Amino acid sequence: MKNIAVIGSGTMGNGIAHTFAQFGYQVNLIDINNEALTKAINTISKNLDRQVAKGTLTDVEKAATLNNITTYTDMQSGVTNSELVVEAATENLDLKLKIFKDLDTFAQPGAILASNTSSISITKIASVTGRGDKVIGMHFMNPVPVMKLVEVIRGYATSDETTNLVMELSKKLAKVPVEVNDYPGFVANRILMPMINEAIYTLYENVAGVEEIDTVMKLGMAHPMGPLQLADFIGLDVCLAILRVLQDGFGNPKYAPCPLLVNMVTAGNKGIKSGEGFYNYANGVKEAVVAAKFS
Repeated sequence: MKNIAVIGSGTMGNGIAHTFAQFGYQVNLIDINNEALTKAINTISKNLDRQVAKGTLTDVEKAATLNNITTYTDMQSGVTNSELVVEAATENLDLKLKIFKDLDTFAQPGAILASNTSSISITKIASVTGRGDKVIGMHFMNPVPVMKLVEVIRGYATSDETTNLVMELSKKLAKVPVEVNDYPGFVANRILMPMINEAIYTLYENVAGVEEIDTVMKLGMAHPMGPLQLADFIGLDVCLAILRVLQDGFGNPKYAPCPLLVNMVTAGNKGIKSGEGFYNYANGVKEAVVAAKFS
């Protein structure tokens, strides 16, 4: 397997494309927006520069990585010869179902169709295709070139052959794949999102401030990043979407998103991507300060 297509050129999509290309795979990066593709290639180039500066990559390897990526605005052209397609579009069920229905038509019959979804049912996604045995979840972590984990999610019909191929492929990317079954939130977000939601409730109920909550979790629980800062990093809109998937999937009120989170997303404060969430990023991620609303 050498030909990979990635659908979506945002943070996760360009990170996935970067990683496959760095390990010698031919990558077709697909997005309907040509400006987004240009931005993605610039982001990949800057991230490769960081690797070169750290001595983990050479200039020659950087050039080879970029040469391994071809951009497309037309899905059909981009996936025709691909042996694996990884969808990394917005965490929206209707959008993903449309993409996979199209992929089933455009991709070669033997191609594996994978989703980078962080919570949406692989079984439901596979249901709109005629190849449920070849549909699987490949949930990469952000930032993709750095984080080792790949959550490999088996849908109800996913075959052993498909699962084994994706597990071995993940190892070839120097990742650590973990196989999990298809239930809402899988493992990572079923555990992580209730913790983030509880941290938001702790702020909402005035138990402690933003920095205080994050400091307790960093120093007391050895977390590298506090839950509120992590929520900003993930995107508060993504956190909200995942919590709603958990709430709908399990029918359990314990997954109900905190009203503060709902209000922040409604107001457009989505974290790093919008410039403000629990922290303000006007001076950059490394110079973030607690948002004025919570000061």
